[in-house]
Formats: sequence, structure tokens, C-alpha cells
Amino acid sequence: MRSEKPKLNALWNALDEAAFGAERILNLRESLPSAMEARTRAEAWLRGRQIAKPEDVLIITGRGNQSAGGVGVIRQTILEMLPSLKRRAIVESWREHSPGSIVVKLAPTSALFSAGKRRRDTPSSNKVHGAAAIAGLEEETVSMLRQLALVNLDALGIDNDESFVRAEMEHIFSVLSNAIPDGNKTEAALRASMRNAIEEASGNGHREDPGPKKL
Repeated sequence: MRSEKPKLNALWNALDEAAFGAERILNLRESLPSAMEARTRAEAWLRGRQIAKPEDVLIITGRGNQSAGGVGVIRQTILEMLPSLKRRAIVESWREHSPGSIVVKLAPTSALFSAGKRRRDTPSSNKVHGAAAIAGLEEETVSMLRQLALVNLDALGIDNDESFVRAEMEHIFSVLSNAIPDGNKTEAALRASMRNAIEEASGNGHREDPGPKKL
């Protein structure tokens, strides 16, 4: 009978991998992290997955059978973290997949732009910094920033006056730069996140970009 449990675990792992794919599974059970390590790893991983492609993902926490009192510390830590990530528009919802795993539905990338209070009265020093950073980006990245800015302004019912477009480009750049996990802050990651947001807006109807203007 002792040999049956490993076989059963291997079967469940195979089924999960077939359903989600290895890249959409975070296995915290195998590495046995501390509660803090598990929280840090899970948050960074979820942020990265949202930027890469927001979809359902699986976090394996383990049941916690070996924990004091039989209470899964890692599982409880992850469940306590998720409401905070929902308020920050990183996750949309979650549900139990098994006694030792949780399915998390990631929020759309575009949800990041409306999370918290939008500020148009950004200090001028930050605006200068944002403008300078955008000026150093590749042409393709700047073009996508502009396209997404127009999409967002259209959704907000704001005219695409050039001053508003530039302000929105700086806002997008700031939001996505902060959302991309450390270690993956590249223009490729930035473009991937913008591509997700643009695709999410497709079909809703938005203004055509009259063409990039020199910044």
C-alpha cells in the first residue's frame, strides 16, 4: 500500500501538467520553502504570468499533512496573499483545485491601468523622468505605447489631444514597468504586456492611431 501514494501523486501531477502546461504551474510543495519565501515566489510568479499571458494558473501548495496541527502553512499563506493581489488587479479570482492546490484566474493586463487612484497631477520631476525613459525606448516599443494610450483614452472618453496622449503613455510605462517582476524588466516584456492589453481591447472599438508623432 505504501507504494500506491507516490504512484497516485505522479498521476495527479501528470493530469495537472496536461491540463495547464508546465509553464502555468508553480509547485511550492517540492522545494519546501518557508512561508515568506513561498509568498515572495508566488507573487513574483503571478505578476510575471499576468504580464506574459493572463490566464488560469495552478499553484501547488501541498496539503500540509506534516505541518503542526495538520494545518498547511504554505497553503494558508498563499490564500491570505490573494486578496491583496486582487485589490492590486493582479488576480481576478481563485478556487480550490484539490486539497493541495489552488487555481488562480489572473486579471487582464489592462486592469492594471485602473487599479487604485489614477493621478493626472503627477509631480513634474516624475513626468520628466518618464518622458526621458520613453525617449530611450526602441521605435517599436514607443509605437505600441502610443497605440495603447489611444485605446485607453478612448475607453475613458478623453480626446486624443497630444498632451493627453503623452501623459497616458507615461502612465502606461510607469504602471507596466512597476508590474514587470525584477529580473525580467526588458523591452520585450514591456511589449508583451502591451500586446496583451491591446488584444484585450480588440473588438470593443477604439480610435485608429493617426500615426506616431515625434516625441
